[in-house]
Amino acid sequence: MVVSTDQGIWVVPTQRAVWIPAFVDHAVLARSPLSLRSLYFTPSIVPGMPKACAVVTVSELLRQLILAAVALPADYDENGADGRLIGVLLDQILTLPEAPLHLPMPTDGRLRVIAETLSNNPADPRSLEQWAETAGASSRTLTRLFAAETGMTFRQWRQQVRLLEALARLADGDPVTTVALDLGYESQSAFIAMFRKSLGTTPGRYFTDRDGA
Repeated sequence: MVVSTDQGIWVVPTQRAVWIPAFVDHAVLARSPLSLRSLYFTPSIVPGMPKACAVVTVSELLRQLILAAVALPADYDENGADGRLIGVLLDQILTLPEAPLHLPMPTDGRLRVIAETLSNNPADPRSLEQWAETAGASSRTLTRLFAAETGMTFRQWRQQVRLLEALARLADGDPVTTVALDLGYESQSAFIAMFRKSLGTTPGRYFTDRDGA
C-alpha cells in the first residue's frame, strides 16, 4: 500500500508496517488486495516513537504479537498478562529498523511540477537541464532547491521514485525484467544492482525474507 501526507509518500510492501504519528493527516492507497492490521496508541504511552512517518520492517516475533494484540478485548486487563503482552509489543516497536521507502515531496511550485510528472511516469528520461527549460529556472537553481527541500540530489530523488514504483509493481507480481525496462533501466542486471544498493538484497529475496535481511 501507499501512504501519503503533505511531507511525502511512503510505500509499504509485504511484511512491513508504517508508523504514523498522532494527528498527521494521511491517505492510504491499496495498490492490490491486501490483509493488514492497525494498532492505535494513546500518544502519552509511546513518548519515544518517531515524530515523522516511517516504514519499518516487521519481524516474525512482532507479527505474532500484533496478531495476538488485535485479538484482545477492548477492555483488556492492563495489569495482567494482556497488559504485559502489549508492553512487549511496544518494546519491539521501539527497536524496529526503518526501511528507506520514503519519497519526500518538494513544496516549491517549479519542483512540484517535476515531482508530480516523475511520480506519474518514473521512466521519464529528461535531465535536470531539460527540466530547467520546462520549469523556467536554471538547473543550478533546481539543484539547490532539490537539496534544500528533499535532502536529495535530483538524481537520487528520481532513483527513489523508480525504486518505490518498482516495489509496488513487484508486489503485484510483475516480472523483474518487465519492471526494469518499464522504469527506464537498460537491463535487468542494472535494475537489480540499483535495488541491491538501495535495500541490501535482490528483489526476489526482499519479498520472501520476512526480516528483510
